[in-house]
Amino acid sequence: MTKKLWALLVVVTLVLAGIVGCAPTAEPAGDEEGAGPEFDGEILVGIMVPVTGPEATYGQDMENSMRVAADEINAAGGVLGKELKFLVGDDGCDPQMCTAAASKLVSAEVVAVLGGYCSGATVPALKIYGDAEIPFIITAANSTELIYENPGWAFLINSPGYHQADSAANCFEKLNVSKLALVHQADAFSENLAELTRDEWESRGHEVVAYEVVSKGEQDFSAVVTKIRSVGAEGVYWTAYHADGALLIKQLRQGGYTGEICVADGSASVELLTIAGEAGEGVYCTSPPVVDFMPVAQQFISSYQEKYNQEPGPYAGLAYDGVYLLADAIERAGGTDGVALRQAIEETDGLETLCSTIKFTPDKVLEKSNFVTIKGEGGQWVLAD
Repeated sequence: MTKKLWALLVVVTLVLAGIVGCAPTAEPAGDEEGAGPEFDGEILVGIMVPVTGPEATYGQDMENSMRVAADEINAAGGVLGKELKFLVGDDGCDPQMCTAAASKLVSAEVVAVLGGYCSGATVPALKIYGDAEIPFIITAANSTELIYENPGWAFLINSPGYHQADSAANCFEKLNVSKLALVHQADAFSENLAELTRDEWESRGHEVVAYEVVSKGEQDFSAVVTKIRSVGAEGVYWTAYHADGALLIKQLRQGGYTGEICVADGSASVELLTIAGEAGEGVYCTSPPVVDFMPVAQQFISSYQEKYNQEPGPYAGLAYDGVYLLADAIERAGGTDGVALRQAIEETDGLETLCSTIKFTPDKVLEKSNFVTIKGEGGQWVLAD
């Protein structure tokens, strides 16, 4: 019996016995061993993504994908016979908004949280969820800062930054690049990835000839273009997000740069190619596992298109997988108690999902990289050779 039902039973008994004159407010359900917060036969899960601000397209796509997964799970009988329900907290890709969103979800007594897109805006939530003993499955953000700041309650199912740095180095080596320019925006994600890539590239005996920082929302990259050309960079790696990255690509090509260009997973949206136009042709991307290239994901893609009348985005598969990972862990934990649920997620060993086979390292990141390299062709992303 849940604590909520128990409290109500006690109140009724006391009233009938004439001991109290009015019923107190029932305490939240969920202290029963192995149970956790349950509401009228439902399991309440938090979603923390940006639904406003410049990255809202990604956040909405992640939420949509989670709802597709929940629809499937609920239609098949739910989790432990209960339906998954969601409560959304808008982090806006902003640390202050993230803190407010996390506090909102904790106050609502969600059993776990899914999401996290911008690494810098995800870090503040780690302690909040950890203090509340609420497991947090991070479905996009992947800065190694998340690993360093993790109090033990967060799990990354997008491969961490050092996996992406390795993918970037592999890509540039295949393109016969030896002199590399790195450009970032000094946020937790892009600076971290730039640093990791610089270290990886130099450890392979290559040279980083430019390491440039630009402001978010920058419109004029002429100084950066001049620097990149003057130092003889054979490749450029943009480690930040797609809107500004597309402008940099256009201005690099307009400025006469003819070397290789690669962008990081924050720029994996097809919108980068749309904004960049012809300049986006031949641009590479170290990408999260995009569902378009996965035969196993075709049913998910059809369901997503039918429900939302649009194509799933670059983090759709990871967001979808996060729901199934959580559902699997709840089943194995036998309930939604935070400690038991965290242990079940941690012990996940070989869960087959759309994007990967999930098994975590002691740092609570994936053992194996799930990055793929894609290339812009005809305004679309295709798998690179």
